[in-house]
Amino acid sequence: MNRRDVVIAGGAMLVAPALASAAADDEAVELLFVQTSGGVTLGDGKLTLKKASPNTLYFSDRPERIVGRVTTRDFVDHWASGDDSFKQDPPNAVLTADNGGSAEEVTMVLRAPRIEGSSLVYDVEILNGTQELSGEWASLFIDLIGRPLTPLSYAGVARRAGRRTARRIMWR
Repeated sequence: MNRRDVVIAGGAMLVAPALASAAADDEAVELLFVQTSGGVTLGDGKLTLKKASPNTLYFSDRPERIVGRVTTRDFVDHWASGDDSFKQDPPNAVLTADNGGSAEEVTMVLRAPRIEGSSLVYDVEILNGTQELSGEWASLFIDLIGRPLTPLSYAGVARRAGRRTARRIMWR
């Protein structure tokens, strides 16, 4: 076992109690994913992250504050896993990218990820922003998994409002 394996195993042991605690609270841990690349093209309903990082970063909101990474290959391979998979309910994402020397933000829905050589490719539906761009760098921020009750979803807002109302009633 090399040093890298020990670090990964140690990280998994650190994350496991937080995940168990979240499950015990009957709450899904909600993860935001971040992918980066050394080049980008967007057009004709397709996003290509060129020279994509081999790792996809993730983090959770408080109180868990879990951080880590998964290989981008594993991220793509697990796209359709689970009852609430990204395949069944495609995520929203915000692309921040170079577009010929100026930064551009594009909001989109991601579908059908695939790895083509050193590129990560998605089929996309643009929700807001330019339909085409080409540049030297990009960061893709992928919506929280753990839906439908993410903090920013309508259901998540309703859940929080219900909890606040219940707390107010309990403390009166």
